[in-house]
Amino acid sequence: KKSTKTAHKDTIELPTIEKNKPRQTARPSQQTHKNPVLNPKYTFDTFVVGGSNELAYAACIGVSKNPGHKYNPLYLYGGVGLGKTHLMQAVGNAILKDDPTKRIEYITSEAFTNEFVDSIQHKTTTNFAKKFRNVDVLIIDDMQFLSGKEKTQEEFFHTFNALHQANKQIIISSDRPPRAIKLLDDRLRSRFEAGMTADVQSPDLETRTAILQKKAASQHFILPQAVANYMAEHIKQNIRELEGALTQIIAV
Repeated sequence: KKSTKTAHKDTIELPTIEKNKPRQTARPSQQTHKNPVLNPKYTFDTFVVGGSNELAYAACIGVSKNPGHKYNPLYLYGGVGLGKTHLMQAVGNAILKDDPTKRIEYITSEAFTNEFVDSIQHKTTTNFAKKFRNVDVLIIDDMQFLSGKEKTQEEFFHTFNALHQANKQIIISSDRPPRAIKLLDDRLRSRFEAGMTADVQSPDLETRTAILQKKAASQHFILPQAVANYMAEHIKQNIRELEGALTQIIAV
């Protein structure tokens, strides 16, 4: 009878051990180091280089091989849907491939502003500063949206200085050059212009055609050359729009 009770006790103790398992709540802090996740599809291999973007591409390659020392900050500017985000994230993916321990933060300026405002409301500005100043690479998209946001610009100015002095890489994108962003702090403007600025322009006909063929091939779709030429001739400004049209053709 004693042995039966002992066996019964053992079976009761096991669930207690299982209940203690919730200690794995440390997971969220591990995930924030990787936050936000870079798009794995955005690599240098999947980027089509042409006359409109070759300078920006070469600068990004240089940064990926020697982050924090060559072209720091790197400032890319150009219209919507021309591949700036692709290039910036390709840098991040290349750096992580070489060294997975690198801490990389990709964020839009709008999200940066929202997080900063949230940190003020909840009195967590110290944590906010640590999050962005303790990274190896900071990639910030759509810088033009910081226009007129004085407090956020002040915070970004101090973040910029902390990273730059520690030889940490800063990559910025915008739809216009630093001098053309209205209501931007002069201190930020001068720091952006002190680095490498590269213009990403609308691709020429040959590059647009190559983009279509490469995108089609990546999806194992045979795109007739005549169709590719027609699409490239009629969709001239926006690569995103060009790829969207191809997606619709593949879906038919």
